[in-house]
This record gives sequence, C-alpha cells and structure tokens, in this order.
Amino acid sequence: MARRVTLSRRAALAAPALALLPRPGWAQGGGQGAGGYPARPVRLVVPFAPAGTTDVAARILAERLQSRMGQPFTVENRAGAGGNIGSDVVAKAEPDGYTLLMQTISSGAINYTLYGDRMPYRPEDLAEVGLLIRVPNVIFVTNSLPVRTLGELVAYARANPNRLNIGSSGAGTSLHVTGELLKMEAGISMAHVPFRGAGPMMAEVMAGRVEVAVDNLPSAIGHIRDGRLRALAVTTRERTPALPDVPTTAEAGLPGVEATGWFGIQAPARTPRPIVERLGAEIDAIVKEPATWARLADLGGMKPGLTPDGGTNPAAFTAFVRSEIARWGEVVRKSGASVE
Repeated sequence: MARRVTLSRRAALAAPALALLPRPGWAQGGGQGAGGYPARPVRLVVPFAPAGTTDVAARILAERLQSRMGQPFTVENRAGAGGNIGSDVVAKAEPDGYTLLMQTISSGAINYTLYGDRMPYRPEDLAEVGLLIRVPNVIFVTNSLPVRTLGELVAYARANPNRLNIGSSGAGTSLHVTGELLKMEAGISMAHVPFRGAGPMMAEVMAGRVEVAVDNLPSAIGHIRDGRLRALAVTTRERTPALPDVPTTAEAGLPGVEATGWFGIQAPARTPRPIVERLGAEIDAIVKEPATWARLADLGGMKPGLTPDGGTNPAAFTAFVRSEIARWGEVVRKSGASVE
C-alpha cells in the first residue's frame, strides 16, 4: 500500500538603487504603464501565517522594495490550505501590479499535483516575477526527546512505532512532504500534525507536545541556536554554513530525503509585462546586495542562482517553476500523496 505523503529571521537589505526609466510605448495596465509604477501602495500577500520563513522573507523584500520604489509594500497574511488560499487571492486579483504574491514551493509547485482538481488556480493564472531565496529544510526535535542524531531518531521511532508526532506548518507544504519522505526512506511511522504556520508549530515542539518537526531553516535557526530546539539534519546536499555542525540527511544515511525550499514573487497572469520586468529587475538588484546576503546567509539562505551572475529574472524564474512542478508532481504520484 502506498504511503500517503503531503508535500510542501530576519534580515535587512541594502544596496545601490537601480535606475529604471520609463520607456515610450510600454504596455498599459490598470491605467498604469511601468514608467509610472507604482503610483500607490502595493499589497504583498503571504499565503502562510506570520513568523514563518515565507513571512520573514516577504517582510525583508517589502522593506527593500518600499525603499527602492518609493511606495509602501504592505504584507498581508492569508493562510490556509497549504498556501492555496492566499495564492488564489492573488491569482484572481486585478492584474495591475498592485497585488503580488510571495510564492513558495508548496503552493507554487507541489500543490498542483497534490490537490489535483481541487486546486482553485492553475500555473497559467500566475506570472513569475523573480526568485528571492532558496533555503534548506531542517529536521529537529524537542529537547526532551532522548535522541541527538537522525540515526537515533530513526532507531527510537522503530522501537516506538506510532508513538511520535511530526509537525509541519501545514498539510500539503514542502515541510510536510519532507517529513513524509523521511518516514518513507527510514521505514518508520510517525503521526503528522499540521499547523497553520511555523510559529504555532514550533511553540508546540518547544513545549514538548509535538516531538519531531520539519521547518525551513531561517524561521527555525534562532530557536536552534538558542538551544530551544535540537537540530538533527538539514535536507540539502551540503551542510549549511549557518549550522556547520549539523549534518545532512545524506550523511545520516538517508540521501533520498533531499528538499530545498524556495520563495519568490508572482503576480496575476495578465499583469502588464513592463511592470513584471520592472519588479523583476528590482528583485534581482536586491538579491545582489552584499548586506542582504551577509545576513541571509547567516540564516541559512542561498542565492537564487537562476542566471549566470547568480541572480534572477522573470523568464528564468518561469522555467524554474515549471521544472519544480514537474519534479514534485512525480514525487506526489510515486508516493501516493494526498490531503484530507
């Protein structure tokens, strides 16, 4: 019988401004050409609860876009359904550049196959703008659990089948899927406990009511460094300099448990191309700011790396998203993944 699998802090940015002047003949949308954009505040929808990596990344980006573009970029959290609720809000918004989405691997790739016909939007309903950051996932446990390595966790779970809970920031997220991959690869049973975001999930792990969890590294790293959570492994091919003493899942004997989260900006599909390109150029400039990456790297962040110079642009992000949809779709199909 196939196992059921459900996939799915802070930093400041600073750098020279990028001069983008209006050009004659640029397309119009919502009464605005890109040359006059933005002329009013922009809403940045985060499809997960506050305090998680999606929210942290969005607020970092919003701060820098506001500074560079001269209008407020306001973060709005619309959590639920593994990111689908907030993503659908943007997919159905006016395509004028004033409603943007902080998209993730979950609602931007995994969920299309996972939810199937229940998905309220499709890939063609959203336009890719730029990839902001990639991050490792980290597997960690409550301090009261008597394990200090991933191998010890596997042994403990085998000796105590179905005794452990494993938390994630929501059913259908990449964090849920990473936990399910762990169970599949290790041949262990743990009950998945989904939360409406990383903040409430980590609170339960620190309190000992959930013993094991998976999260994106940036939102968990502060608790790990302060000793409130015990990290067992990161899910990337190489160790992260942010936690150099924490081994990879491959080093722990589980190379199949590999997953890298990502966070980028999408807009409604019919947003005028000049606005998409303008925003994409701003994001590319932001991810190349040295001060940004000194701090994001300390949190475990990795650069987009979509263009030869390590940056991002709308076309490269589009190709990346399509490849992620195909990759995770195959994982969902092979694993028998589903959501209730």
